[in-house]
Amino acid sequence: MTALPPRVLLIMPDQWPRALLRAALREAGYDALGAPALAAALRYRAEAPGRGSVRLVLIDQASLTGDEAEAQLEALVRRHATPALVLLTKASQKPSVPASVPGAWSRIVRRPASIADLVATVQQILPLAPESARPLD
Repeated sequence: MTALPPRVLLIMPDQWPRALLRAALREAGYDALGAPALAAALRYRAEAPGRGSVRLVLIDQASLTGDEAEAQLEALVRRHATPALVLLTKASQKPSVPASVPGAWSRIVRRPASIADLVATVQQILPLAPESARPLD
């Protein structure tokens, strides 16, 4: 029986970068899903039949705005049993992240970052089993 690929949750407000990254991660062997905001990401269940668990969440810093962002992020981390967290931020912007988020950020990636850079980051933090990994061309 083949192990289920881990899920990677992408929280990015811009549709096309999110869709392109999701497609690249799926091509590499991950089960990637996306949401435009934290509230939408909270709709995903921790357990889904026939799917692996969410093991990494990549969050665009633009998604961490608003009065509810900190509570929503904390709820998301709890729901998915403390996945690895990757923050995508602007090169010129100092990362401002909620201090009370359980666990530490696994990585902070500053823009400009290509889709390939983000896939490589996911692969470094969450390597796939050799039989599941697919090379990217």
